[in-house]
Order: sequence, then C-alpha cells, then structure tokens
Amino acid sequence: MSAHIWTQPKVALEEMLALIEPALGDVLVASSLARDELTIVVQGAAIAKVLTYLRDEPSLLFKELVDICGVDYPERERRFDVVYHLLSLHHNQRIRVKVETDEATPVPSVVSVFPTAGWFEREAWDMYGILFSDNPDLRRLLTDYGFEGHPLRKDFPLTGYVEMRYDEEQKRVVYEPVKLRQDFRTFDFLSPWEGGGGYLPGDEKASA
Repeated sequence: MSAHIWTQPKVALEEMLALIEPALGDVLVASSLARDELTIVVQGAAIAKVLTYLRDEPSLLFKELVDICGVDYPERERRFDVVYHLLSLHHNQRIRVKVETDEATPVPSVVSVFPTAGWFEREAWDMYGILFSDNPDLRRLLTDYGFEGHPLRKDFPLTGYVEMRYDEEQKRVVYEPVKLRQDFRTFDFLSPWEGGGGYLPGDEKASA
C-alpha cells in the first residue's frame, strides 16, 4: 500500500511580492526577484513590524526564521546589511529581508517576533559589531572572553591579536599570537574553478 503524500500548492513569488508591496508602503525601500529568490529591503526602524506582517499574513505565513546574518561593505556610509532569511512551510517559499545600518545605529531586535533571533543577533554583534536595541542579552557568542574587535569585518587585521586554546602539555589555557596569511584578504568572488584558472589540485590524476 503506497503512502499518500500531501503537498501544499506552491505560491508564486510574484504573487507574494504583489501582496507585500502595497502592504508595506513607504517602509519598503527596494525589492527584487532573481533566480527564483525574493529579496526585499526595508527601513531598519520597521523591521519588527515587517517580520510580524510576513509571519502572520495568511497568504504568506513566513513562520520560520532560518537565520540572521551580517554583510560588510566598508566603502558604504551604512556599511552593514542585516539579512533575515524566512521560510514559509505552508506555502513552500522563502524570502530574504534586508536592512542597512552603520557602526553606531542599532537595529531593533526582533526577539519579540522570533524568540530564536536572540542568538543570531548575538552572533552578528560578535562577528560584525552590529548593534541590536532591546536584545535582552547582547553579549559575545563565539569569540574569547575579553576579545576586542569584530573578526568578520573586512578591515579587521589578521595579525596583532591573540587566540586562546587549551595546551595539553601544560594542562592549562594559553594565549598565543594570531598569525594568518594576508592573502586571505583577496576576494575575487569567483568559484574555485573560475578563480583558479580552471585547474584544481588533483586534476592531474584525471589526465594521467
């Protein structure tokens, strides 16, 4: 006896965007549909209101917050994008929501909308220094105690800092200087095949 699998018809992203644009009004800064992905840019002050609408609107139901991440554009006045990825299990669709901010302007926390946002916001603060107002526990999450700076900023120096590890021989925690190769700062934004001229280590085995 074969099992019957029920699936919800997939709502077109175009239909969702046509619903979102008039509902958000001036709060919506920009929107795009590319490669079957819907992205909207909204005003930072309204992010909690926007996510509440996307979560509760019956035609959308983006009830799952997949993650919150930061993106650094040092050349911009508002250098950071805060990116929220939402999933609608009911409609089998995803949406990307972005807000822009700078080093000093906090983005309102969305913990009241999605309680899991607390840890994501802490990670964005730790790695990028993005501030979130009203986060109940905005502390470092991934770096060591007493760490200074924010490692995922593109202008963060790769040397001059220390890292902490447990030394098995000394049976204690030790601090050592961080030494990383500066060529990690070369961002060509190409795939390994494109960036490496079409050649990868191990390819010689295929031609042997």
